[in-house]
Amino acid sequence: LRFDILIEGCLFVEVKATESVQPIHKAQLLTYMKLLDIPIGLIINFNVLKLTDGVSRLMLPGANQA
Repeated sequence: LRFDILIEGCLFVEVKATESVQPIHKAQLLTYMKLLDIPIGLIINFNVLKLTDGVSRLMLPGANQA
């Protein structure tokens, strides 16, 4: 496992600087989340004009949406 940031044991943050977020990036993050039972993950792509356009939020199926 080589993830970027794990916050408080409940949020993964994967940092990218790519042209666009590809399905393989999301699959990679979901795999990390499943293996370590982390319910929420963010992919942050810094290669965008507005940072809010580069944020993708992922949740494990069945995770508590509190």
